[in-house]
Amino acid sequence: MMTTEEGATALMLTTTKSSTTTAEPGSTTTAEQGSTTTAESVSTTTKNPSTTTTTTTTTEEAVTAFAARWNATGITVAGNAGGIAGVGANQLSGPYVVRFDSLNALYIAELSNNRIQKWIIGDSSGVTVAGQADGTSGVSSTTLNQPIGLAIDSSNNMYIVDKANHRVMYWENGASSGSMIAGTGSSGSANNQFNYPNMVERDASSGTLYISDVYNYRIMQYLNGDTSGTVVAGGNGAGTGTTQLWDPYGFMLDSSTNSLIIANYNAHTVVRWVIGATSWRLLAGSSSGVSGSSSTLLYKPVGVAVDQYGNIYVADSGNHRIQFFLPGQSEATTIAGVSGSPGTSATQLKSPFGVTLNSQFNLYVADT
Repeated sequence: MMTTEEGATALMLTTTKSSTTTAEPGSTTTAEQGSTTTAESVSTTTKNPSTTTTTTTTTEEAVTAFAARWNATGITVAGNAGGIAGVGANQLSGPYVVRFDSLNALYIAELSNNRIQKWIIGDSSGVTVAGQADGTSGVSSTTLNQPIGLAIDSSNNMYIVDKANHRVMYWENGASSGSMIAGTGSSGSANNQFNYPNMVERDASSGTLYISDVYNYRIMQYLNGDTSGTVVAGGNGAGTGTTQLWDPYGFMLDSSTNSLIIANYNAHTVVRWVIGATSWRLLAGSSSGVSGSSSTLLYKPVGVAVDQYGNIYVADSGNHRIQFFLPGQSEATTIAGVSGSPGTSATQLKSPFGVTLNSQFNLYVADT
């Protein structure tokens, strides 16, 4: 079972170097001269934006060129940059997942403080929007116990994975309490139960929820309004086989391909599972489950993000880095963190978990 380490305190922002990027206050973001290249151009074999084509042939040069769009130095946008955890409104403890609402405010699932914090970019402190501000845990409708996964709909209502309570809570925007919409509050393997759920994704068009049920080694699908789910990935025990998952901590719903991009924590892989299929296809890592720190291997991946061009961003927690994979490529480039070197400096990460992008491809990392 994954545990939170001491000093888990910060949400880091790594800004792009694109000339269209607006720097956050205090940012050292610089613009590359004449750079107008977008993510779409990374599937070419040239660095010259004027010769961008639609070919899918990719070289190491192309990977390096696009990866250079991110600054190596991050900016702390929430929590304590020095690695000091706490329960104050200006502190974090165990930030695991970060999401944006419709107004681009950040929502942070704070596992160790048993709360969800709303943080306006540029503010020095956050506001508790679910759970208790003092970090008190519980099983009531007003408390949470290790909240970790989070989804937000267009009305800014929250869907919260309450991990240690083995349930998913619906928390209406502005409400002081939530209601249980999935799980029973106790662990189990039935289709209406979870065994330490971890992540949730919501299909905006249908309201369907997808929930990673970590120690049942499966992803569950809950149709809108249903109280029992259906296994859509895994459910065949832990392992590295193509029909199995092994501690699927993080995943992302890729609506464009009707598939789930799953971080297989203890198989050290990222896989694509098309909804309705009976097996996965490898996207990153070794199919045999070998871990490592090279550009083709992962070590305990947890969070994943996919942009509109199909590029994949992986929080490679055991290697303390964020890896960037072009579509169809098995070799990655490190775009945040220093591989194998955990720390609290602006260039380092320590067991990063959640990763997300804004519309300008700025990267937000929950640095646990």
